Amino acid sequence: MTQTAESLATLDERLSRRDIKLDPGGYFIIYLDREAELICAKHFTNVIDDRGLAVDPETGKVIPARGKVQRDLSTLFTGRTAKQLCVNIFEETQPCPVTLLDHAAYLGREFLRAEIALINGLEYVQD
Repeated sequence: MTQTAESLATLDERLSRRDIKLDPGGYFIIYLDREAELICAKHFTNVIDDRGLAVDPETGKVIPARGKVQRDLSTLFTGRTAKQLCVNIFEETQPCPVTLLDHAAYLGREFLRAEIALINGLEYVQD
């Protein structure tokens, strides 16, 4: 079977819509700082309730998946490359803020996408 860009994009889109288990270690908002030439990852803590929803540990309110929420970040991680960010988060930060392997894999993919966008002057939107 020959894979085309279209078939791969279709597969990726389908996989992006799957249900995921939320990481009790928290979540990341990833963005580019083009002026500083950095990939940035804001880490926020959360608690997963008995329904599997992420809630703010300070207020107990559910954190919506869409829209803006005003929260204080736990840590800001920055790096020039995906590898630099991964080493910083997964190897140098103790305790590691990521507790699920699938979350670590997702972050690695996103950091690489962000790095490619930064290098090539492309728009980056977190999946």
